[in-house]
Amino acid sequence: MGGLTLPNRSGIAPMCQYSAAHGQATDWHLMHLGQLAQSGAGLLTIEATAVTPEGRITPGCLGLWDDATEAALARVLQALRAHSPMPLCIQLGHAGRKASSEVPWRGGQLIAEADGGWLPLAPSALPHAEGEAPPQALDEAGLARICQAFADSARRAHRLGIQAIELHAAHGYLLHQFLSPLANARSDAWGGSLAGRMRFPLAVFEAVRAALPASVPVGVRVSGTDWVDGGWDIDQTIAFGQALRERGCGFLHVSSGGVSPRQQIPLGPGYQLHLAQAVKAATGMPTMAVGLITEPAQAEAVIASGQADLVALARAMLFNPHWP
Repeated sequence: MGGLTLPNRSGIAPMCQYSAAHGQATDWHLMHLGQLAQSGAGLLTIEATAVTPEGRITPGCLGLWDDATEAALARVLQALRAHSPMPLCIQLGHAGRKASSEVPWRGGQLIAEADGGWLPLAPSALPHAEGEAPPQALDEAGLARICQAFADSARRAHRLGIQAIELHAAHGYLLHQFLSPLANARSDAWGGSLAGRMRFPLAVFEAVRAALPASVPVGVRVSGTDWVDGGWDIDQTIAFGQALRERGCGFLHVSSGGVSPRQQIPLGPGYQLHLAQAVKAATGMPTMAVGLITEPAQAEAVIASGQADLVALARAMLFNPHWP
């Protein structure tokens, strides 16, 4: 996977824990990541980590934007490295219009600024859900600031000894919002055509890729479809993947959905596998499959059939961290 060789083809997908304090990792992360690092997986990806304070999904989300957040994560990783050689990746992201939200067990609704929230930023002033206050559309200065923040966070991650970077362009967060016509109604160079909608995510990728040594793989998590008519789809995902490959992308992690509450997802075992298979076939890039892959035999079949190069597991690893 780029310059990183994994011991096997199972990986632990990033899972938000909503347990940080002011973006800083806590003892919860020490226990959570420590347990997963003792499993037999080939790669551990740290949860979605905000590159700016306003890029957090919730007030409890992890961040890596200053010396304090870097030091807190360094403490956790020092303990992990004392007991596990498992390769580490981190998912860097910005929540965009889905920021300033309550944690899921409190309903996940948007937190108003008057109640301790903050103003979400987005490609366009289109709210995620009906009845929510609209986000603020990003201007050129805001785009440049966020692009730089991704690169700065990637440098911090590399300094911490994290061996791979995954950019979060899925699940309805900022980079996905730029990609999807359901969230991007811009009429400037950052919207409109597929090339325009891909422009900002590609600029972020280029900035991160340039900030790191060539030996450090930089991959991208994508939603293969919005599951909404007229939204982002597999053909556009493939075009995006091919553009990323031309820019030195190390891997693609194929999920789906998240940009619209109108999504209709046909949930079932391995329901996203066809998306990963299509991306792998069209791009030739190392591809991770994810989504209701819960049994070892199922995971083995995915790899043996060539549907994907690596199987990413999330909740299945929480239930049984030692089955890989």
